[in-house]
Amino acid sequence: MKLEQLLASIEQGQHAPTEKWNPPYCGELPIRIDTNGQWLYQGSPIKRLPLVKLFASVLVHEHGEFFLVTPAEKVKITVDDAPFIVTTWSELRQSNTTVIQVTTNINQQFGLSEQHPLFIKNHQLYVDCGRGLSAKVHRNVVYQWAEIAHSRYEGDREIWFINSAGCSFDLNL
Repeated sequence: MKLEQLLASIEQGQHAPTEKWNPPYCGELPIRIDTNGQWLYQGSPIKRLPLVKLFASVLVHEHGEFFLVTPAEKVKITVDDAPFIVTTWSELRQSNTTVIQVTTNINQQFGLSEQHPLFIKNHQLYVDCGRGLSAKVHRNVVYQWAEIAHSRYEGDREIWFINSAGCSFDLNL
């Protein structure tokens, strides 16, 4: 199996074709995603995961703001940090290639790769989920990655990194 096929087989998560829709803006909804990735409606947790997944499937990020977009309307919501959290991971080996598969709090799965890179923002690790959306990496996952990390020196500074899909991702915060 080629790397592209492996990465495609790992990726799980449904997203509506929001880029094809141009609905009118209809205001703001009292939906908020807190820093822990918890979806709230009027301050109360949305406990039904299928409903959260439905909302996530129409979530878009435009000009620093987040919207839920359907063919009929576009509504703004509040996101405190990142809309998703990487909660677990696994290492997949295919021939000579290793891919780190990450899973978010809503069961989206991605292989760390050029298409879904790991990046650092405000001393925190995130994964690019595509479409301008990201998932913050939970602290437990960071600690687990630190256990499997490799190191190299750049001058007198030690850089810790992990490899996935032929890419190297720095862990230094």
